[in-house]
Amino acid sequence: MRFNFSKELSGSIAPPDVKLNLGGDFIKESTATTFLRQRGYGWLLEVEDDDPEDNKPLLEELDIDLKDIYYKIRCVLMPMPSLGFNRQVVRDNPDFWGPLAVVLFFSMISLYGQFRVVSWIITIWIFGSLTIFLLARVLGGEVAYGQVLGVIGYSLLPLIVIAPILLVVGSFEVVSTLIKLFGVFWAAYSAASLLVGEEFKTKKPLLIYPIFLLYIYFLSLYTGV
Repeated sequence: MRFNFSKELSGSIAPPDVKLNLGGDFIKESTATTFLRQRGYGWLLEVEDDDPEDNKPLLEELDIDLKDIYYKIRCVLMPMPSLGFNRQVVRDNPDFWGPLAVVLFFSMISLYGQFRVVSWIITIWIFGSLTIFLLARVLGGEVAYGQVLGVIGYSLLPLIVIAPILLVVGSFEVVSTLIKLFGVFWAAYSAASLLVGEEFKTKKPLLIYPIFLLYIYFLSLYTGV
């Protein structure tokens, strides 16, 4: 009995189709994908879902609220209670970026070619605020360092306002001195009215005086006197 093997065998072996069920839709996988999954490397094919938290705007990521900063600036520049501003928000809701921007802007206009003034102003802001904070706590005040840092920083705005005026009237010594005193009193009043509360009672001058001296020192760094 003979078998006829003369006929040639022909044909091809097609790769198996593997289908994934993703949310009710069947998606055909390629051979390479199947190979990776069979060898335990399927994790290379996984795609992470986008996290909504990663798509936040930059200002929100840095916790910068421009409307809040603008409102606080108005509270400091217009400290009169009759204007109806809720000035306590400057103290009760402290932020870092607003005061830092004010301090840096004051540093920029104080340069006069001496870049070391910038570091001095930032140092005085940080350690001067720390001194006011420690003194306030010793006198029995309930205030946080972040609150003092924010109030002292924002209250530099009156000195920034009088800076261009001093450039104009600098040759008139009497007028210039009066404007400097006005700016220092304005800044010190804005800060003291927020930091010196009723809890200090008869001890208020002990806290108001160093705040006043602090802004005199800030102005001296600007004028170079």
